[in-house]
Amino acid sequence: MGTIDTAKLRNVGFVGQGDAGKTSLAEAVLFAAGKTDRLGKVDDGNSNFDFEDEEIKRKITISSSLHNCDWNGFHLTLIDTPGYTNFLHDTRNCMRALDGAVLVISAVDGVKAQSGMIWKWAQEFRVPSIAFINKMDRERADFRRAITEMESSLKTRAAVLSMPIGSAEDFRGIVDLVRMKARIFEFDGKGSFHVEDIPAELLDEAKEMRFRMVEVVAEANDQLMERYLEEDNLTDEELFAGLHQGTVGGLFTPVVCGSAAANSGTHLLLDTIMNCLPAPTERPAMIGADPKTGAEATRNPSEDEPFSAFVFKTISDPYAGKLTLFKVVSGELTGDSFYNATRDVSERFGNILRMEGKKQVPITSACIGELVAVAKLRETATGDTLCSSTKPIIYPVPEPMHPVISFALEAKSKGDEDKIHSSLKRLIEEDPCLHVARDEETKEMVISGMGQIHVEVAVERLKRKFGVDVVLKEPKVPYRETIRKKVQQHYRHKKQSGGRGQFADVHIEVEPMPRGEGYEFVDKVVGGAVPRQYIPAVDKGVQEALHKGIIAGFPVQDVRVTLYDGQYHAVDSSEMAFKIAGSMGFKQAMEEAKPVLLEPIVRMEITIPDECVGDVIGDMNQRRGKVLGMDALGGAQVVNAQVPMAEVLKYAPELRSMTSDRGMFTLGFSHYEEVPAQLLGRILADIKSEE
Repeated sequence: MGTIDTAKLRNVGFVGQGDAGKTSLAEAVLFAAGKTDRLGKVDDGNSNFDFEDEEIKRKITISSSLHNCDWNGFHLTLIDTPGYTNFLHDTRNCMRALDGAVLVISAVDGVKAQSGMIWKWAQEFRVPSIAFINKMDRERADFRRAITEMESSLKTRAAVLSMPIGSAEDFRGIVDLVRMKARIFEFDGKGSFHVEDIPAELLDEAKEMRFRMVEVVAEANDQLMERYLEEDNLTDEELFAGLHQGTVGGLFTPVVCGSAAANSGTHLLLDTIMNCLPAPTERPAMIGADPKTGAEATRNPSEDEPFSAFVFKTISDPYAGKLTLFKVVSGELTGDSFYNATRDVSERFGNILRMEGKKQVPITSACIGELVAVAKLRETATGDTLCSSTKPIIYPVPEPMHPVISFALEAKSKGDEDKIHSSLKRLIEEDPCLHVARDEETKEMVISGMGQIHVEVAVERLKRKFGVDVVLKEPKVPYRETIRKKVQQHYRHKKQSGGRGQFADVHIEVEPMPRGEGYEFVDKVVGGAVPRQYIPAVDKGVQEALHKGIIAGFPVQDVRVTLYDGQYHAVDSSEMAFKIAGSMGFKQAMEEAKPVLLEPIVRMEITIPDECVGDVIGDMNQRRGKVLGMDALGGAQVVNAQVPMAEVLKYAPELRSMTSDRGMFTLGFSHYEEVPAQLLGRILADIKSEE
């Protein structure tokens, strides 16, 4: 297999919220185009896209997968992406590689928060999109409501190219509003249909919708608008030209409809992809930087430019090794090596591979826009730029999404402890939004992800791919301790056991500092009461005592310690003696300084549908949270809040339950606050039971 015609290449992603039917639609496209000889189904576990064990078990898309097909002389690369909140980071990574997207909207559920987030990324990466209103054969399907929600929530204009004939159990076809003909489906599983005149009872509605569509498309350019004003209509050729230009320019979103499960409306969708979405050569130049000078550099999507590509996904397999997926931005990839400008290394590879679900097909070269893979690269990771070593460039990488939930992780058996680190490293290569770190304070290994299911899936893969069985536990909350009262303390360390003894006498003042200020040591010794060489030892002793407070053994912060007087002995004093005196003096001072326990407060941005605002705010109040304000975002609200970390360790599944999986949130550390007195006893009891 060789290089394809770039002008007839379409890289298309199926995107949208979970349960909209993206995978089913991608399967229907493969089948309608003759790429597969049966219609793969998620529920039957035989999907060409959802083939990982965890996906088959849960019947959802967890990781983006690629396939391809040909349609009327065009070559389509299809990417089926996740729609559930836990796995949207993978969708975002793949969005960079798309030249066009099919936003799949459920006619039953309308537009949820996840679709709004995905649409925002499509705008960020300038990905032209069309929409497919799916599930027209389901009960409660409402075509007009879906379009209204799409326009209001996503702030886009719809150019409606087809309308349904019937809905729910009465759905039997669609009206092609460009050609003004009806397509009546035969529901034989093959997507078969026959063309006939529009039913008389729908003719007036079809004319009205076509009029609105032509009006929207005419705004694609001035010439079309002039023709439309003169003739009050446009030819099919003019309509297709305007649809392509307006879609690529982001002026409107073409909309078609059907049922993916019944393979109905798929052929018109394929025609719309071919006519409306751009070839890679129509995409804008990519802007990067010269790694040597830092100066701005660009690459046009042209074969005359030097080779360049960016890695958008990594697949880790314990048997086949690591697969690196990348998009060719410029030039052509041939040979057996390229330069990784991000890491300043040259990488050799074997075959260039075209992904077809879980299979890979070797090809001889890759041209502009192609999404291909190579195996077993040593250094390359997701986000890296590959290019010609003589004309290097580095493309920018989007800001990573931050994990929202963490668990402590430990091996089920001691024999697996050594394997955990290397296996987790392989998983993180595949999924950069998994974070693993050792908490030096709690001595726990902590795994963080985009949600509870995300972390659970990682644990399942750890066992299946690498044979490592681990247990997840709720992580310990990193409490802190501080004081509320200024006190002075005198401590004398004196020890005599024959020969040279130990002597150090210190007078210190301990006082609280503003929250978040940390620790400060002040030297106010005068007259040589404590010799200069011993003062740093007092500071060091205090700092060691800060590691373990007197309430529950948590680190102490926001205190100022002033050494203002003391005594020494010419023979028995030493740095060690003054270090001990500083440490013990501070501990005694803290007992008298009204010590308190501090808890970490996190800031949260919670995106939810309008109708869920009351439930979410009420729940936040029960968690001792403070709602700081709300901002409107399309048909949703963004609630800004601060809440104790201990109250939201498992917030992800609880928000999903409250909002029927339509809510999303981000969180980050804000500050520490004093634990309310009425809760202190319970928290200390919980800490003691954990120990």
